[in-house]
Amino acid sequence: MTPVVDIHSHFYPDNIPDLSARFGGEWPGFRHTAPGKGMITLGNRDYRPVYEACWNPALRLEEMDRDAIDIQIMCATPLLFAYEKPAQQALECAMLFNDAALELCQRSPERLKALCQAPLQDIDASCREVSRAVRAGHLGVQIGNHVGPRNLDDEGLITFLQHCGEQRIPVLVHPWDMMAPERMPKYMLPWLVAMPAETQLSILSLVLSGAFERLPDTLRICFAHGGGSFAFLLGRVDNAWHNRDIVREDCPHPPSHYTNRFYTDSAVFDENALALLVNVMGEERVMLGSDYPFPLGEQKIGSLIKNSNSFNSETKSRLSGGNAVKFFDL
Repeated sequence: MTPVVDIHSHFYPDNIPDLSARFGGEWPGFRHTAPGKGMITLGNRDYRPVYEACWNPALRLEEMDRDAIDIQIMCATPLLFAYEKPAQQALECAMLFNDAALELCQRSPERLKALCQAPLQDIDASCREVSRAVRAGHLGVQIGNHVGPRNLDDEGLITFLQHCGEQRIPVLVHPWDMMAPERMPKYMLPWLVAMPAETQLSILSLVLSGAFERLPDTLRICFAHGGGSFAFLLGRVDNAWHNRDIVREDCPHPPSHYTNRFYTDSAVFDENALALLVNVMGEERVMLGSDYPFPLGEQKIGSLIKNSNSFNSETKSRLSGGNAVKFFDL
């Protein structure tokens, strides 16, 4: 029987060291606020309330059992990427949390898996660290969708993706550091508006730049949150490619031609949206992803796929775990 695999979940240690004292400057931190609850901090500011599943693998396993999840793949909260920091500090941070993730997985190594992070401001160091982490037990790597002003079509980031393709290291692209925060100060609008836009931007950066022509077919790359706004707006992008030469100058095929080069998770929270996503991407290129254990994640993991009237049992099996088994070589 095909296992149910959640490919997109996060962790955050409650024993995070004082990185500000270690390196100087503003770094993520943590404080306990009540039994089983805590606050992620950034410098002197509160950033996000979280609960015990972020750091307690026993509770994570209990909630996986509750939702009938066989395997969960966890990755760091993107706040920990540290791309804006000096490269050596970011490398030490990556190694620290990569090792912490594997320590969490030791509670149940057959069911808990992890993706590493890498200091993408230094491509050589990133290639070394992702290879080290995979040898140590990580299934692949989670990266942000940009590094400062550099999108995924940046020459260095393409080199990193080429390395991952050649080494057959799966990549999960997660949006972070969202655009135009000064225009979205309330209501979590950066997460609701900018995050889907950031994800579409990262996909189109690879497509329209011609980067996919240079990346090996062995690259397995997945975009979180259902690929953001990509599927819904693909018709608009194809139309632009056909009618404006400045859109297609570096891209030899219509953007819809490239949907067989990447994957998305299923975190779209609506049956019609999921049906559209699967129709655009193909049922073999969408994988269950929950964004657990955050409030904007799927609260009963896997229920969107399981309860959908749009898919037969074979398609549901692929979306719930079959595609992930192949993508991650589980």
